[in-house]
Amino acid sequence: MRESIFKSGLRALFVTFFGFVGIFIAFLFVAIFFATANETSKEIERTYKVEIVANAQGVRKHQSATAPVILKVNINGVIGSEFLNMNTINDMLIESREGTLKGDRVKGILLSINSPGGTVVDADGIYNLLRAYKEQYKVPIYAIVDNGMCLSGGMYVAVAADKIYSSDTSLIGSIGVIIGPFMNVVQLLEKIGVEALILSDGKGKDNLGPFHTWEPGEKKNFQDLVASFYNNFVNVVASERPQLTKDQLIKDYGARVFTAQKAYEIGLIDGTGFNYRSALKALLKEMGIEDDFYQVVELQKKKWYMELFKSESPLLTGKVKHQISIAGEDLDSSISNQFLYLYRPTN
Repeated sequence: MRESIFKSGLRALFVTFFGFVGIFIAFLFVAIFFATANETSKEIERTYKVEIVANAQGVRKHQSATAPVILKVNINGVIGSEFLNMNTINDMLIESREGTLKGDRVKGILLSINSPGGTVVDADGIYNLLRAYKEQYKVPIYAIVDNGMCLSGGMYVAVAADKIYSSDTSLIGSIGVIIGPFMNVVQLLEKIGVEALILSDGKGKDNLGPFHTWEPGEKKNFQDLVASFYNNFVNVVASERPQLTKDQLIKDYGARVFTAQKAYEIGLIDGTGFNYRSALKALLKEMGIEDDFYQVVELQKKKWYMELFKSESPLLTGKVKHQISIAGEDLDSSISNQFLYLYRPTN
């Protein structure tokens, strides 16, 4: 019995459909196989991209893959902020040995510093990362403060360098530690008839809290921590700057801010009257490079639109952060209430 046209067409439709499904499944298995097979050889995703910057003649140009590289690391802004902390610097140093820079191409580091300092943890972390990098890969590190500031945590980071140079108008120093301010609003709350309840456990857990009357000796724990961090700071500077002693740093200079000339005279830096080009030339001389066969690079974050979807932008999260500035404070919220190697002039 001859099959109807409808049944014939329906059969052909099903055959075609399942044929396509079979082909799709086959391609899917092949893709999974190759993806699994190549998983071990897949290149690791990197956060930074390599950007060529000006050499000592002020020229940007490509060199061959065998040219030695100087890595320019910018310590600009508050240390401990979102884009300048020990994690971002750690990632940068790791990636300086990968991709187009692999094969021991980085032969020196130039720190470009313009910072008032920042958190104790991040300044110390960056210092130790630079020291470890220098020792592991046997590369010189020079620092330049070009018409900017190298204060407090910035100074802490700078002493990881073999040489520190500065322009004549830069500011250097501020070796000290600070935390606070701590506010106490007990009397204010009493006047307006408001009570506050804080639940805590552990002796001293609520020390220097704003909602209870402070008792004698309550600040001691915090003061001991400040003293410990300060002692560590002066020890690091004294060990890295041989012209200075710990006694001089504590008794004579303290947390003062110096002109570049004065900083040079007391041994905080190694020269004044420098800029980016002259500091780079000094580093090249240390490296034994006398021609222009070298490359200066920065590792910069990838394009903003690639990072946008990883951010906590209010446009994406729908959350808006409300922050009150007290007594003229304008600290980045990421470093507030932390122990700081930070220059904070009184308003």
